[in-house]
Amino acid sequence: MIVFLLSVIIIVASGFAALVTRRSNSLSTFLGVGGVCAGSLIGLIPTFNVLIHGSRLSLHLPWHFAWGSFFVEIDPLSSFFLIPVFGVSILTAVYGAGYLQHYRQTHLLGVHWFFFNLLVAGMAMVAVAGNGVLFLISWEVMSLAPFFLVTFHSDQSKVQHAGWVYLVATHLGAIFLLVFFLLMGVNSGSMDFDHFNPSGYHHLSLLFLLAVIGFGSKSGFIPFHVWLPEAHPAAPSHVSALMSGVMIKMGIYGLFRSLVLLGVPSVGWGYVFIGIGLISGIAGVTFALAQHDLKRLLAYHSVENIGIISIGIGIGMLGLSWDNPVLVVMGMGGALLHVLNHSLFKSLLFLGAGSVQHASGTLEIEHMGGLLKRMPITGMTFLVGAAAICGLPPLNGFISEFLIYQGSVYGSMFLEGATVGAMPAVIAGLALIGGLAAICFTKAFGIVFLGTARREKGVSVRESRLSMKIPMLILSALCLLCGLLGADILKTAAPVLNMVTMNRFLDAIPLELIKAANSLRSVTWVFAGLILILTGLIFFRKWLLSKRYVQEGVTWDCGYIRPTSRMQYTASSFVQPVTGFFRNILQTRNIVSPPHGLFPTKVSLTTKTPDVFEKKFYSPLFEGTKRILFGLRWIQQGRIQLYIAYIVITLIILLIWKVR
Repeated sequence: MIVFLLSVIIIVASGFAALVTRRSNSLSTFLGVGGVCAGSLIGLIPTFNVLIHGSRLSLHLPWHFAWGSFFVEIDPLSSFFLIPVFGVSILTAVYGAGYLQHYRQTHLLGVHWFFFNLLVAGMAMVAVAGNGVLFLISWEVMSLAPFFLVTFHSDQSKVQHAGWVYLVATHLGAIFLLVFFLLMGVNSGSMDFDHFNPSGYHHLSLLFLLAVIGFGSKSGFIPFHVWLPEAHPAAPSHVSALMSGVMIKMGIYGLFRSLVLLGVPSVGWGYVFIGIGLISGIAGVTFALAQHDLKRLLAYHSVENIGIISIGIGIGMLGLSWDNPVLVVMGMGGALLHVLNHSLFKSLLFLGAGSVQHASGTLEIEHMGGLLKRMPITGMTFLVGAAAICGLPPLNGFISEFLIYQGSVYGSMFLEGATVGAMPAVIAGLALIGGLAAICFTKAFGIVFLGTARREKGVSVRESRLSMKIPMLILSALCLLCGLLGADILKTAAPVLNMVTMNRFLDAIPLELIKAANSLRSVTWVFAGLILILTGLIFFRKWLLSKRYVQEGVTWDCGYIRPTSRMQYTASSFVQPVTGFFRNILQTRNIVSPPHGLFPTKVSLTTKTPDVFEKKFYSPLFEGTKRILFGLRWIQQGRIQLYIAYIVITLIILLIWKVR
């Protein structure tokens, strides 16, 4: 455990060093990035040791703080989540060093790296905290640091708005977590997790709902997702990659940890997770279809993938409630794999979006086009991430979704009762999510990288720096490697699944993991073989054509001799048949500038799709709250005597309440 704490100390200390040397951007960047890389590499040593051997490392020190103790522990569950925390942090830090080169003349980068390192350390401490107070402190550090990272461009009003939306959302979730841990601690007489005893608590469903709302707001469950499409476009791309790829998974970690603390779930809890997952998955990908901002599109896909993870957890919870280890392995095993897979391909996609923004100066999909010829590495790595997030074999997104599919098919065939009814809904929902995701990323990749440039600046763009390309290439390779070796990775989840299931299936889980792994391996390698055959045919065709005279010409243009880039599909027109079908949900507004006069000079059609949940629920709620609070401003008189009187009156009321 000392090695792990040393890694966290290195990360935090290097962040402070970057802050102290902020006047020198080169030195502060070196210290900040170097500290994250060194600390994360050291932290991976005990992490892999615990996961491979299924052991535990812990340290318990007294702490003179009410209900608190410095209790940290790496168990199989926390070690599984620490892998993306440390691994993705290294890659995003290296990428950020190149990405922020552009801002060396306008920003003090030492401040940025201080909060970046603080975010990494906060996530690591959340994963190992074994005491409720320590967990909440670590959670607060992890939650506050991104505010300063998101508001990197603090001079822009939309960035300021995004930062405040994030800050409000994260603290609303923290309130529910505070109540959750207080109730658990009062009931158990201690805030240490190993002392929590939910058996004496009569309202377990209340604790469950508090955990779902508190952790779900961080993960991005609908309707608690509204901060994601605001924060991700505003933040620097390496920060977006770390937040979407890793930070929101700490909410999923909290949900898994809550299940361990609360004991065997009821069947209803599984239905809740499946319902949340279906709503988040379908709504997330539907809203993503209508977006024109590339990073906003990716943010909604984070909501979609969190929905898929939630579905897997729900299936596993049903298996745990029904004493069925097959459902547990396929559901929760698929969810855990998707946590790891999503951290890879979503980080890759955000880094690719940042590379595009860095080169073209915009994130508006409608203003791009033809970038693949000028940015081949960015384009091909983005294509790998797009194929992975769509669940195409043999990439890593396929293996986790395939497991969840298998679980739902098994449940519909071999189980009885109400559980069977949920499984066809899961199958249909996953199929719909996958189809819409394929359409969305066909749009994203096609409009951004194919065709011709839609702006003059697009003709002169160049590939990103080497420090930005290397992390994208590594993540692309990992997406393929994890897809091909998914069966072997799944077997390492046995200690995690045993822990989550409270060791109820010690003998069954390893056997079921072997069966699931064999099934995965067969399907994955069949698709890999087909792709190799197809690749061989392509090269064989090129070899045949190399001996012949091949002439290239323009596409038939109906006799029109001057085609322009405006004649290409736009992002809106490409997906209009689909978004039109969901128009009642999306409520897209068309802003039309019609032609006027005999020789019109400007005609335009713009579509805007606001978030329905923000527009219909959160905005009216906060406006109402604002009016109420402004109505109470008469209480604030600016006189200290009056404020002291308020305190005295409050204390008297509390004393009377206590005596009564």
